Amino acid sequence: MAHALELEVIEQIVVPLKKVQAGLLFGKGKVEEISALVKANEIGLVIIDGVVSPIQQRNLEKTWEVKVLDRTGLILEIFANRAATREGVLQVDLASLSYEKTRLVRSWTHLERQRGGLSFVGGSGETQIESDRRAIDDAIVRLKRQLSKVVKTRALHRSARKKIPYPIVALVGYTNAGKSTIFNYITGASVMAKDMLFATLDPTMRAVTLPTGRDIILSDTVGFISELPTQLVAAFRATLEEVLDADLILHVRDIAHPETETQSQDVMDILTKLGIEEPAQEDMLEVWNKIDAVDQDAQEALLNIADRSDKIEVTSAVTGAGIDRLMQAIDDALTEPSRTETIQLAYSEGKRRAWLFSHNLVDSEEPNDLGFLVTVTWSAKLAAQFETV
Repeated sequence: MAHALELEVIEQIVVPLKKVQAGLLFGKGKVEEISALVKANEIGLVIIDGVVSPIQQRNLEKTWEVKVLDRTGLILEIFANRAATREGVLQVDLASLSYEKTRLVRSWTHLERQRGGLSFVGGSGETQIESDRRAIDDAIVRLKRQLSKVVKTRALHRSARKKIPYPIVALVGYTNAGKSTIFNYITGASVMAKDMLFATLDPTMRAVTLPTGRDIILSDTVGFISELPTQLVAAFRATLEEVLDADLILHVRDIAHPETETQSQDVMDILTKLGIEEPAQEDMLEVWNKIDAVDQDAQEALLNIADRSDKIEVTSAVTGAGIDRLMQAIDDALTEPSRTETIQLAYSEGKRRAWLFSHNLVDSEEPNDLGFLVTVTWSAKLAAQFETV
């Protein structure tokens, strides 16, 4: 993650902690050791891969005389660096402010200030920390109001898409698993796809025609990461809710990554938090991407496993290997059982009759005294949509 911000990593240290020290996180000896290392190498930033309390952060910064970031702070920095659209910026700002609010600690008594009255009458007045907290609260309210408009807009877009008989296929997965590269390969789009964390922050959708002629909407989404800060899950909920409405979820995995199993579990945990129920998770297709990055023996072993499952596809978004099979698997997964039935439409139901023809569902039609006797072949989902017309 440090490299994702183009930071030069000078030293990496694993610090076993038998007991977390309330004030400094580490023991006194380790704090002094790191302090000497910081000074000797003229280090300007220390990143701690874990949760650091506001007091611990303040004390460590004061002791080491450098900026200290914990895991959440680093992820927020990366997101802030990647945000390109107005929505992305709003979401990152909201997450950052929610995080910063917890970082406000009483560190400078000289910043206390009067807001009217003498100290022996009205107390010491409003302190800087109280003023800052109030300013952050006001900014959070303002951002939430702006993001609520985004949520409404997305809801309207989703509602409009439901009127179109195109199923939605969402790409999800750990950050840097290759989702955007697959998206670009299939759609011919030019979404930024780089070998770095969180290259995608804003969802992108494109219409795609499958080999059988079926049209779908393919959606690229923000990547997940282990211990994703709660502030980010909350702020990006409007974006991630696109996954909730998907007819099919493709879980893209970097199968060449040594921690691929752990990453997979992290993704499943976050999907559960978002409200993706078990049936939807069971219907997901797993896409084992980056097969080109493993050796020949490993490739054969992975292909053998995939051949025995109808829920796994092996691909390389760089070379295009396995993409055709993936497209066919998507088509097969979206094919619902259909039934043929005859319905009676009145002459006054021209709108419903036009809907059936526009969706190519009509097998035959005969006029009668009551209107039209229409024979249709459709799925349960389309039949339910027809009831709303």
